[in-house]
Amino acid sequence: MRYNKFLPLFIPLLTFILLEFFYFRPRMIYVVLVILILLYFFTFRQFIKASKKKENIWNYLILPALFLISSSGFSVLMPSKFLVQSLFIVVFLFLNIYFRTTYYYFLKPEKYQKNSLENLSSYGSFLSVYFAASGIYGLQSFLGMNTCLLMLILLFFISAIVYQVFLTNSILTKSGILFIIILPLTYLEIAWSISFLSLSYYILGLIMAVCYYIAIGLVRFYLIGKLDAQIIKLYLIFGFLSIFSVLFTSRWV
Repeated sequence: MRYNKFLPLFIPLLTFILLEFFYFRPRMIYVVLVILILLYFFTFRQFIKASKKKENIWNYLILPALFLISSSGFSVLMPSKFLVQSLFIVVFLFLNIYFRTTYYYFLKPEKYQKNSLENLSSYGSFLSVYFAASGIYGLQSFLGMNTCLLMLILLFFISAIVYQVFLTNSILTKSGILFIIILPLTYLEIAWSISFLSLSYYILGLIMAVCYYIAIGLVRFYLIGKLDAQIIKLYLIFGFLSIFSVLFTSRWV
């Protein structure tokens, strides 16, 4: 339909408006999230219905839904209005790019750039993990919530993120399914271990995001048969330098 081309801008803009409403009415967070995720669902449904491709809506819904949920939770812990507004702008920009890319993929394939969705999945999942991990450590610090419960929430979140990445990269094979179990459990062990460090939740979240990036990158290359010593070295060097830089420049509190 003709209005499909307006959805990649309209839906992110409506997301921004409802997030602003949530900022002034925090108790409405669940209502806002449900409304937005339903809008995302029907938007992707409309794209798929209007195209000739037979795709599963959930393959495209998982990432924006998790990105929205994690960033909304993270915004509650941000200390200033300026930072919150900056975060909402980031959410708007990411969703705008994501919906526009899926629109091109389904309805304007001649404008779709190869591997765009795969790249967006990589960037979006990294940010989602950072927002989610930081938010969970923040809840642990400020509200004293049960650590076991928070770790279970993180386990579910990471499992969904890994599943989405494998779907987007078409590596959901029998071996891939095994890694969907192994990666989140390994991630959970790391998350539990560093939760005892006297670091701010921003730093802990960044450490977990870097760990996720290394693990998912190595597994992805392994499953597509392109993992070699050079790639392993690059990921490990990047990981160690990133974590060392974060720890070296951070303040112990």
